[in-house]
Amino acid sequence: MRMDLLFYKNLIENKYGEKFEKLFNLLTEHNKMYNLTSITGREEVFLKHFLDSVVGESYLKQGADVCEIGSGGGFPSLPLKIIREDLKFTLIESTGKKCSYLQTAVDNLGLEGVKVLNIRAEEGARDPSLREKFDCAVARAVARLNTLCEYCLPFVKVGGVFVAYKGDAAEEIKEAQNAVKVLGGRLEECNAFELNGEKRCLVVIRKEASTPAKYPRGRGLERKKPL
Repeated sequence: MRMDLLFYKNLIENKYGEKFEKLFNLLTEHNKMYNLTSITGREEVFLKHFLDSVVGESYLKQGADVCEIGSGGGFPSLPLKIIREDLKFTLIESTGKKCSYLQTAVDNLGLEGVKVLNIRAEEGARDPSLREKFDCAVARAVARLNTLCEYCLPFVKVGGVFVAYKGDAAEEIKEAQNAVKVLGGRLEECNAFELNGEKRCLVVIRKEASTPAKYPRGRGLERKKPL
């Protein structure tokens, strides 16, 4: 799937410019307290956070129920929600202060159908109300792909997709092959593109079978001993 960066840039700067300007101001204001991002310049934020976030929207079907793992500053979820009002989001973030910012941003931007949960991903994935309930899971700048699959795929229903926002992902994709298979997934696509001279990739994993009940393992094993 080809990335029309100019199209998405126009959405951010023009059609939804007022909301993105408001989001930038909220991010800048709260970043002083919550350390949400090391990228603070307006041009860089619009390019490396906002534009990078919205390019994945074509993988989200109309009206999709989306779970974001490790929301942090709300990327890609908040930019995606701004341009796709039809989407519903559940933002999972383990740090309380970041959850406070996320809720403030959701309220100030008037975003409906967005829920912020202050829980760890491995705990949420064992909650019957969340496990395999989502059409899609998204994650950006959280962990290497083999670890990330164990955090995210348990949330995705069979037939749904997990979209991981990555840089140059060739090595990570190779080392994650076993994790993808064990957790019920199949690598469907790696959409590579360049953003301001930097390599980016959207790794799309299709959920083909239920994730075995023992995953995620918890106790930090997802990071210490990746599948």
